[in-house]
Amino acid sequence: MMNFRMLATASAAALMVMQTQAFALDDRYTDADGDMIADIPSDESQWVDPSALIFAYTPVEDPAVYAEVWAPFLEHMSEVTGKDVQFFPVQSNAAQIEAMRAGRLHVSGFNTGSNPLAVACAGFRPFAMMAREDGSFGYEMEFITYPGSGITSPEDIEGRTMAFTSETSNSGFKAPSALLAASFGLTSGENFTPAFSGSHDNSILGVANQDYEVAAIANSVRKRMEARDVITPDQIEIFYTSDTFPTTGYGVAHNLHPDLQEKIGEAFFSFDWTGTTMETEFQNSGEAQFIPITYQEYWSVIREIDAAMGVEYTCN
Repeated sequence: MMNFRMLATASAAALMVMQTQAFALDDRYTDADGDMIADIPSDESQWVDPSALIFAYTPVEDPAVYAEVWAPFLEHMSEVTGKDVQFFPVQSNAAQIEAMRAGRLHVSGFNTGSNPLAVACAGFRPFAMMAREDGSFGYEMEFITYPGSGITSPEDIEGRTMAFTSETSNSGFKAPSALLAASFGLTSGENFTPAFSGSHDNSILGVANQDYEVAAIANSVRKRMEARDVITPDQIEIFYTSDTFPTTGYGVAHNLHPDLQEKIGEAFFSFDWTGTTMETEFQNSGEAQFIPITYQEYWSVIREIDAAMGVEYTCN
């Protein structure tokens, strides 16, 4: 199977993309220490210390389910920080990024593919990621179809309609697009028809219900949906699995008070998952703890895929 670091280079040639700008933060942010994320403002008057913290998880098909799942963690964060913490259900990656950029979102989990845009355009400072008990982490991209579709390999996608999630998603759009072009000579809009479902949940349900012929999804989401009996394994067939990618990155808005940022970090790394709805939900995809990460190191392969696709981090 092609390594995705190699894929990033191969895709650049296959897609004949224009030379893209290197990853850079929006002009409103600084990066004096070179760690590729926005610095905390040096001017204390720019620090924000809200009475209530707003938290958002990456968009899902049913946000109400995850409001309940995250409740014990947000209660723990409230105890550690001394702040009221509210769950904010977001409907799209774009809305999530805009909310942090506008100062309406303080703590968040951004999906793998939207992390670079959130860092560049919203001043997002990721510092944590979910991991298994042994410290390993990540998920795989899968191509799925339904039984009897006649699709058994990526080559069979030609002439079909393929469901992506959104253009900011790594496994739901960017990685599969780069892979199909570089390894199979299939370009969206030319060799197959793209459709955008809005979320991994929607893509998985769409295939299970035979509304979509094929979809690119994150297998961590599929495993959780199967565990909740939202779908059954016999409704879909997996015909391609990628190498492992980093999963959702958790972090804060850059301009929160430094002491508050430290307490939020403490809340992530001191949370006891045992017996909570967090353990029940996320053990279905193997996660059992939060581990510290850096955007510079852990998202390097994602930035390479973005570069191969000609992605520019343009902020409106």
